[in-house]
Amino acid sequence: MWAAKCSAGSIRMSRIGKKAVPVPAGVTVTLEGQTVTVKGPKGQLSWTVAEEIEVRQEGAEILLSKREDTTRAQAMWGLSRTLVSNMVVGVTQGYEQTLELVGVGYRAAMKGQALSMQLGFSHDVDIPPPAGIAFAVPKQTEIKISGIDKQMVGETAARIRRIRPPEPYKGKGVRYQGETVRRKEGKKK
Repeated sequence: MWAAKCSAGSIRMSRIGKKAVPVPAGVTVTLEGQTVTVKGPKGQLSWTVAEEIEVRQEGAEILLSKREDTTRAQAMWGLSRTLVSNMVVGVTQGYEQTLELVGVGYRAAMKGQALSMQLGFSHDVDIPPPAGIAFAVPKQTEIKISGIDKQMVGETAARIRRIRPPEPYKGKGVRYQGETVRRKEGKKK
């Protein structure tokens, strides 16, 4: 709606896209055409930026700018900056997602590198870790998923949660840490 009100010749600015991505000490960034490779103490990540975006490195900062003023370039500008920033944070600090198991008899344990869960089914659910992802079970009802790729960590957590999502009557199931489950009232006599 806002774009429709803008005049055709006006230049729209992305508040996220125009911020520079700081590169901390110990991290090396390599630019090969449109491919950005970030190498740090925790590992290496690479991603190919859209053709509409120009990436350059100036000192200890990565700057992204639009090559043309189109709707797609506008959309890709902020996205590209965020993804490059996520890669820098991933190779320095890493990402972690915590899941909680709520329900009588619901528990998790490690079987080697794989995660084994009892979720009220007639069998245990075993999940091998995807490449670059590590599982940890500090308590029987808590699962920690960690890795350097933010998207893979979130996607793995979502796949585990999808096995037994929290139900609205008793709140049993797998949920994110701090997630609130909207409860429904049961039948009345």
